[in-house]
Amino acid sequence: MALPKNMRLKGHRTFVYIHKNSIKYHGELMTFKVARSKPSILLSHNLKNKSENLRVAIAVSKKVSKKAVDRNKIRRLIQEWLLNNIEKINNHKPYWLLVNLKFGDFYNDKNKLLEEFQKLMFKSHLMQ
Repeated sequence: MALPKNMRLKGHRTFVYIHKNSIKYHGELMTFKVARSKPSILLSHNLKNKSENLRVAIAVSKKVSKKAVDRNKIRRLIQEWLLNNIEKINNHKPYWLLVNLKFGDFYNDKNKLLEEFQKLMFKSHLMQ
C-alpha cells in the first residue's frame, strides 16, 4: 500500500532543499537525508493539506536493480513498514526524509533491508 498523500514529498525544489539542508545518516544499504520541513516550498503544488508532519520520499536507483518490478517491491516494502510503525514515529516533528538505496545485490534479502531501515530510523531520532 502506498503512503498517504500527506506523507509524500513532491517537486524538484523540495529535493534540492533536502540535498542542500539535510543531515545525512549512512548505513550499509541505504542513506537517509533528514531536513527540517519548509512548507512554503510545497505551496506551488496546491496541496490542500499543509501539515508539517513527517514527509517521506524513497529513491531506488537503477543500480540496485534494472527491473522496475524489483525497485517497486523494495519501495513498497519500506512504505508498508512505515505505515505499520507510524505510531512509533515522532509525527509531531516537522521533518522531511529522503531514503536513497545504495547499489548492490541485496534487494532479495528483505529482513536485512528492513533491519537497516529501522536502525537508521533510530539513529536519525525519527523513531524512539
